[in-house]
Amino acid sequence: MALGEAVKYEVRNHVAWIILNRPDKRNAINFAMRQEVQEAFTDVKYNLDVWVAVISAEGTVFCAGKDLKETPPDDDGSIMNNDELYLFQRGIYKPFICAINGPCFAQGGGFAMNSDIIIMAEGTSIGWPQVKRGISSVSGPCMGIHALPWAKAMEYLLRGKPMPAEECLQFGLANEIVPRADLMTAAERWAAEICECAPIAVRGVKEAACRGMDLAFEDRVKISRDICNRVLLSEDSKEGILAFKDKRDPVWTGR
Repeated sequence: MALGEAVKYEVRNHVAWIILNRPDKRNAINFAMRQEVQEAFTDVKYNLDVWVAVISAEGTVFCAGKDLKETPPDDDGSIMNNDELYLFQRGIYKPFICAINGPCFAQGGGFAMNSDIIIMAEGTSIGWPQVKRGISSVSGPCMGIHALPWAKAMEYLLRGKPMPAEECLQFGLANEIVPRADLMTAAERWAAEICECAPIAVRGVKEAACRGMDLAFEDRVKISRDICNRVLLSEDSKEGILAFKDKRDPVWTGR
């Protein structure tokens, strides 16, 4: 793996692995980590060899949120702030799997909420503790509140308490809970199952869902139909239909 000191990054078998790597700082997001996450997200978006991305972390904490102890260096504006990273990730139509290995707080929760599949190790949690520090939150009220029933979201947001993995699963915030030792194996399994499908079609489904989420039904239908028509022009679409007729497994190229 390579990228930088704060984030490990590797692409293998069409899966990009983004691993937060400040375990001694509870993977708190400092300037270096933001820069390296931005670089990783950019490669996921534009690298044609990447079909799925997995984001996880080293150590026993997924992410403690923003590094409140850091005095950020001066920069020229080329490095995204946390909010801009959320927006950029939301605009990547390749699937994201978040494999949560430990407590997932604040901005870490934003990375999770922006993912499509969330796998949690046993004993982990997601939360926004900012109110206990005299701070408000961005990802909690603008993402968590839309993923949960209002009362359940407020139960945790207003008290700054973490939501245990079992409740995350119960209320549809997580897809699966696994033993800590099986977390990355589970992430690989989910990624492999997605990669069995045509990558352009998968991206089309996610794009249609994301772009149509807040629109009227008629507009959602139009966007979805336009994307369907575009996907039908791909080589993979022709291969998928031909493989179905030939009763064989398709061979995807991502074109």
